[in-house]
Amino acid sequence: MLVETEETLIEDRLQRLSLREKVGQMTMAERMSATPADVAKHGLGSVLSGGGSHPGNNSPADWVNMNDEFWAASMGSETKIPVLFGVDAVHGHNNVFGATIFPHNIAYGAAGDATLVANMARVTAREILASGLDWNFAPTLAVAQNCQWGRTYESFGADSEKAATFGEAYVTKLQNEGVVACVKHWVGDGATTHGIDQGETALDWDTLEKTHVSPYYPSLEAGVLTVMVSFNSWNGDKCHGHKQLVTDVLKTKLGFEGLVVSDWDGIDYLDDDYNAAICKSVNAGVDMFMVPEKWRDFIEGLIREVEAGRVSMDRIDDAIRRILRVKLRYGLFDLPRPSERPLALDPNFGSAAHRDLAREAVRKSLVLLKNEQEVLPLDSSQRILVAGKNAHNLGHQCGGWTISWQGEKDGAKIAGTTIWEGISSLVPSASLSQNLSGTDADPQQHDVAVVIIGETPYAEGFGDIRPDDNILVEAGSMIQGSMNPLEPYARTLQLSQIHPEDLACIQTIQKKGIPVVVVLISGRPLVVNDELAASTAFVAGWLPGSEGLGVAEVLLGHSGFEGTLPLSWPQGDVSRSGGNTGYEVLFPMGFGLRTSS
Repeated sequence: MLVETEETLIEDRLQRLSLREKVGQMTMAERMSATPADVAKHGLGSVLSGGGSHPGNNSPADWVNMNDEFWAASMGSETKIPVLFGVDAVHGHNNVFGATIFPHNIAYGAAGDATLVANMARVTAREILASGLDWNFAPTLAVAQNCQWGRTYESFGADSEKAATFGEAYVTKLQNEGVVACVKHWVGDGATTHGIDQGETALDWDTLEKTHVSPYYPSLEAGVLTVMVSFNSWNGDKCHGHKQLVTDVLKTKLGFEGLVVSDWDGIDYLDDDYNAAICKSVNAGVDMFMVPEKWRDFIEGLIREVEAGRVSMDRIDDAIRRILRVKLRYGLFDLPRPSERPLALDPNFGSAAHRDLAREAVRKSLVLLKNEQEVLPLDSSQRILVAGKNAHNLGHQCGGWTISWQGEKDGAKIAGTTIWEGISSLVPSASLSQNLSGTDADPQQHDVAVVIIGETPYAEGFGDIRPDDNILVEAGSMIQGSMNPLEPYARTLQLSQIHPEDLACIQTIQKKGIPVVVVLISGRPLVVNDELAASTAFVAGWLPGSEGLGVAEVLLGHSGFEGTLPLSWPQGDVSRSGGNTGYEVLFPMGFGLRTSS
């Protein structure tokens, strides 16, 4: 009996598709702009849910039911090629209510433990599968060189080898569990001048390869099925239209056989003429196009470019082979409808066991930067006051990419434990400052204060630190194409200027003679000289996610401090140097104190 090979199956499918059906397979639409009927009519290859876009009441059952409809529509189409549903589950299945929200990647860089990363990937995959989905746009392998960059927390830090090791651990576990992985963003997004999101990466090839391309090698060897292209440019040419990087390096030199996917509307900035932008990106080697709302324009535009001879059928067929290969290797053709898959509506979604793993990651990621008088670890017999705006706020604690794209202002839509709730569970006598500002601190009633301060949620360009907009003009002048700058988070890395309420809270308590333990919740190092000076102990807590009890356990000595800095901590403003090199360092990468117990 003749057993059909993968390539035979691919060629058989390919020959049966019309040009329009092929272009449909290259198209990814957002769930809010495309119905199941659209999937059936146009043979769309993929659907995604953007940050904050969710069905019904945002329960796993709502997600399963939704993808059931999309899957059934694709199987009822002329092509009968099942649709892939993609989502950004970048720190756990962070889109769905009740999910386990893990620390962001920067915390894993601090923990330095590939097994932790694999455990995160395993739980993330299980919770994705419980929701009936297929494809996760993770992990990020950016090597962050500049903490002004608003996506610093999505990176494992400034160590290329760590990014390589952790990326492989994540990809291997995620795909072994049955979810398609996507390494991103190809390539150099962590090295833009001034840390401008979607900006210019001005490096020679040897430096780009050594620092920013090399982290992808182990994931590619491990069989990662998809790669997402980056918004940034390299030496003036945007990655979404960069044939050398996408086709010559990734596909030809490195032998990548899977599909290359664009980022959200990533082709838009290649050319003012949309059809010309489509042409540039397809010819550069991008295979599937994330065109959330303009997917109809994309389909018609690409068909016109092919019919005009500006895009060859060979290039289209290469894209289709890759898309079909991913779907075959994933086993999508053999899977039943989402509601009938083995882990659909798995009762372990958001379970205590999953949260225990997230809490372990929190414990291992905390970095102790200062500990005068050996105030840490705290003792449960002490009278503890807890204050600071981030003490009792799950939204701030989880950061961006949590339920919504930019994160939540509070914890109403997040299931978890705040740091205050964690402390109070271990020390029932602890008290929460009535207005969080510490004005009710009293040395007659409080032996020590824990003040949780730092950033509020942001994602992508909205998280950039940009001293002035002249640097946008500078970056734009180097790039062939356009940029889409967003309003920055702040104009300085100095926390006392961004959030003066934090320093005020610390000093209010410190002036009363009460030792202050500061926990900084942030997606990156910040200039915290004033806050450090006013504190007795200082902890970098990163963005710990839904399990605030993990922070409390380390503060109370149930676990020791294990984390070290995954990138250097600046002494002052880094903007004059462009932020990538040449700034004064307060704490070097790898720094982290230990407590005596």
